Amino acid sequence: MAEKEVILTRAGLHKLEEELETLRTVKRKEVAERIKQAIEFGDISENSEYEDAKNEQAFIEGRIITIEKMLRNAKVIEDDEREAGIVSIGSTVTVKDIEFDEVLEYKIVGSAEADPLKNLISNESPVGRALLGQKIGSIIEVDAPAGKLKFEILDISE
Repeated sequence: MAEKEVILTRAGLHKLEEELETLRTVKRKEVAERIKQAIEFGDISENSEYEDAKNEQAFIEGRIITIEKMLRNAKVIEDDEREAGIVSIGSTVTVKDIEFDEVLEYKIVGSAEADPLKNLISNESPVGRALLGQKIGSIIEVDAPAGKLKFEILDISE
């Protein structure tokens, strides 16, 4: 089975590359030092510091493998690939929630970069999917877990 393409913005690609570099150069050394110190405490069979360090090491190695796989399958969306005035991955979209008369701003990103707390929404999310391909002035309806949401697109920027 082919691996899934990971859609990233240029900023998202750099963020993953930086995280990978930090994990390889800084975090690996830190956890190796923690393991070494824990072993020096003696009996590792009942050493919680050793167990914690080994668990962190497993997490770090797993994250390294995950990021390497993501980077191998990355498709970077370049600014010049996007059509002006149309919502696409990498666009920042200002919308008005019609029901609550509230203005919101979302940046559409690939699922690997999504962080709803920072208003970075995935192109695969219900709202992200509904916004893609739309223009300023469009009214969209989204079936979300909280019910039907209705937005008017006020602005699209890159």
